[in-house]
Amino acid sequence: MAEPQPRKSTLEEIRARFDADVERFSQLETGQQATMDAALVLETVASVAAQPLRPGARMLDLGCGAGNFTLRIAGAAGERVAESHLLDLSRPMLERARERLLAAGHAEPHLYQTDLLSASFPEAHFDLIVAGAVLHHLRDDAQWETFFSRLGRWLRPGGHLYVWDMVWFDDPATQEIMWQRYAAYLDALGGDAYRQKVFAYIEREDTPRSLPYQIGLLQRSGFDRWEVLHRNSVFACYTAQRAGQERPGQSGIA
Repeated sequence: MAEPQPRKSTLEEIRARFDADVERFSQLETGQQATMDAALVLETVASVAAQPLRPGARMLDLGCGAGNFTLRIAGAAGERVAESHLLDLSRPMLERARERLLAAGHAEPHLYQTDLLSASFPEAHFDLIVAGAVLHHLRDDAQWETFFSRLGRWLRPGGHLYVWDMVWFDDPATQEIMWQRYAAYLDALGGDAYRQKVFAYIEREDTPRSLPYQIGLLQRSGFDRWEVLHRNSVFACYTAQRAGQERPGQSGIA
């Protein structure tokens, strides 16, 4: 008989955990240290994402937390980012992100306190979407399929998606090796108790998928180009571009 699967956290339980952790996630260099190479990925995504943007760009930050990705990208792109749209379960996270953006001299952001599957935006509305350590909260295949199809619709033709997240390996033996490497990283960072704490909330909250799985979703969701920007153990960052060309009257895409 198969062992029962552990109960996953509800959205309310996940929201409460992040509500209580705003200060840590407000640190650009150390705020997401449980995700390997977070500071390097922030720098990489900001540099790559800013390059193709033209003035008038709209950016959507999914699971924005305290706003680290938006701060870095808007800082690199400057006034070319005309609108930033921030989505998160946690109201305190959204408010902190807003405070930090305004303090850095950026325009008033649009805030959305909701979960991924409840979000709704106009078609072809954004030039850039970033999803930092948030897609792993999607559960079954139907949710992953549904949400990736929405990402394709929300982006303008030629628009870019950037994803940074925990990713599984389809081969169990490879997954076990990489998981042990991640365990060793957490042990070095905070010892056995810290590793157990992180593993406990991963088991409760997260349902990662592999890179091949996500690339397959991209292919079925209107994307025609993708690149892996960084990978270390069970974490990866990739970018994808929505198929099609910018239509007359659209701004923000180079």
